[in-house]
Amino acid sequence: MTTSAPCPPQVIAPAPPLLTRPLLLRFVSMIGASVSFFLLLSVVPAYAAESGGKGGAGLATGSLMLATVLGELITPRLVGRFGYRATLMAGLFLLGAPAVVLTVSGNVAWIVAMCLVRGLGFALTIVAGGALTASLIPARRRGEGLAVVGVVSGVPSLIALPLGLWLVGHVGYGPVAVTGGAAALAAIVSVLGLPERETGAKEPVGVVRGLRTGALLRPVIVFAATATAAGILVTFLPLAVPHASAGVVTVALFVQPAASTVFRWIAGRHGDRHGSARLVLPGLLLSAAGVLVIAATGSATAVVAGTALFGAGFGIAQNATLTLMYARVSASSYGTVSALWNLAYDGGMGAGAAGFGVLAGLTGYPWAFAVTAVLMLGALAPVLGDRRAARA
Repeated sequence: MTTSAPCPPQVIAPAPPLLTRPLLLRFVSMIGASVSFFLLLSVVPAYAAESGGKGGAGLATGSLMLATVLGELITPRLVGRFGYRATLMAGLFLLGAPAVVLTVSGNVAWIVAMCLVRGLGFALTIVAGGALTASLIPARRRGEGLAVVGVVSGVPSLIALPLGLWLVGHVGYGPVAVTGGAAALAAIVSVLGLPERETGAKEPVGVVRGLRTGALLRPVIVFAATATAAGILVTFLPLAVPHASAGVVTVALFVQPAASTVFRWIAGRHGDRHGSARLVLPGLLLSAAGVLVIAATGSATAVVAGTALFGAGFGIAQNATLTLMYARVSASSYGTVSALWNLAYDGGMGAGAAGFGVLAGLTGYPWAFAVTAVLMLGALAPVLGDRRAARA
């Protein structure tokens, strides 16, 4: 009687390391850019208001965000021509240098000009830097890696945003502006140690073509829908909650980014094992449910619970959509993915805040939150369309 030979044991390759030296070096420039941007985000409008009143403050912030959005559109082309490192270094310089000389003049025109340059610099850092970061993360651990990146870039922003105004009250505008500029300029040195990734042999997908590509457009629409609510909460929650419950707003605005950070990490680990596509729908539904719960603005419990729900959904949507988009393109198009995703983030937040202001004026805050939650569900169409495309 013959016996069959035993099957050799199946060998599972170990997961590649995540925190490599290049990625740790990239964290340095990421932190420098985040500190530089957020330390001055509220400081510069306050400085402009001393010369030009509320109009000056609005012009400062508006010009910064306008330049950021426009810069995000052109950065993929710059990356394709000059490479990741040169574009990232240029971005850090344009973000930092104007801050150093910001307080040379209090003229609103000067401040606006500096904000335009800094906005362009910030766009270069987040798009070129985001694409370079994606190339440094092993594909098998992309979801988890992007979650770590979100923590590294998010924590400095949470600290720097309130710290800027606090420092102004103690040392004045000049030293704070120089500190913000120095954070970005000092980070340029770390970029020299990064590898210059090839953009790939394939022709990169441009931003316009990316918006015409369903596999990229569908995640962009879903993420933009959740980002609109993020802009609404940051802008209007302090106004919507009764003044006597001001402490509730402080707690809620801390809970939301904390929940986003935690669930962005969870989504990344889960997505690496089971796929990110299946997480897009839960992210959208949790986000919409959170906004609907917040509609009970008179209840402290509802406001905090709603922001926690929204934060969880937003964190899942952040990780799932970005991971999915990177997986659907070649390395040559990482810059385009970074640009499209950040455009959805910035554009969604801006459009959400502007539209909600008009809506709340007509309906009041509770109904405006409820209507927003319903409108967010319109993004179910691209989610279901994505599932049909995957099956096909």
